[in-house]
Amino acid sequence: MDLQQMRYVLAVADTASFTRAAARCHVVQSALSHQVARLEKELGARLFERTSRRVRLTAAGEAFLPAARQALEAAERARAEVAAAAGEIRGKLVVGAIPTVTAVDLPGVLGGYRLRYPQVRISLRAGSSERLVEQVRDGGLDAALIGVPPGFRAQGVRDQELAQGRHVAVVAPGHPLAAEREVDIRLLADEVFVDFADGSAARAQSDEAFAAAGLRREVAFEVSGVELMSRLVRHGLGIALLPAAFAAELHGLRTVPVTDGPVREERLVWSRFAPSPAASAFLALLGIGAPAAAESAAGT
Repeated sequence: MDLQQMRYVLAVADTASFTRAAARCHVVQSALSHQVARLEKELGARLFERTSRRVRLTAAGEAFLPAARQALEAAERARAEVAAAAGEIRGKLVVGAIPTVTAVDLPGVLGGYRLRYPQVRISLRAGSSERLVEQVRDGGLDAALIGVPPGFRAQGVRDQELAQGRHVAVVAPGHPLAAEREVDIRLLADEVFVDFADGSAARAQSDEAFAAAGLRREVAFEVSGVELMSRLVRHGLGIALLPAAFAAELHGLRTVPVTDGPVREERLVWSRFAPSPAASAFLALLGIGAPAAAESAAGT
């Protein structure tokens, strides 16, 4: 059993096709099929069911996959650690972020990171704060930028507050509130709202502000993304509450400060285990430590 055979198995599992797996791995299909067959013979079990129409994992294949992924990740981490010891940061960096992050100029940070560490493969994943925390905890992300109500503490990860700010009311240009310089949260209780899913951290910030004022509100439109939220507001179907710094970038809408409105903390979360050299270098750029390996690679 070798790492290349594991890569082939993962490629077939991911693509559900020997042909597509071979193209991904830049080898001829016969060579890939031969190596998978050799591995199956060594293991004494078939990893895939093959028909003329599809390829799918067997029970043995399902059992083999997680350990194979871990083995490949461990091998890549080992290579990255050796490179870091020699003063070079390489490997991969996977960062997560909510769509409304403003505490960090993430494109600028990642662009600067790439210039400084060109041997690192960078990936960015978007999602809800809850999901991003889960992925950091499970090892799928090296770090994530999330937005949560004050006092929120993510379990099983390390975290640090980056910024805190208030929400503003986001309304269509023709809405009666569009001309107001400021509005009390009590005046918003009778409005129809567009907001994120019930139970999410993004929704909790607004729900908690209304609850603290002893108010109830109607959320008629639940969305998963800011783009759809903006379109619904623009068409006059409801109003929204969004972080002031982010809402200021929305075109064709009006923003109104809200007295006693929702407050959001933006936090950086990262693994409680020792980060990879690539992750350490990213954290250092954000002011979270400055590992020796990252400093050496940067020539400091």
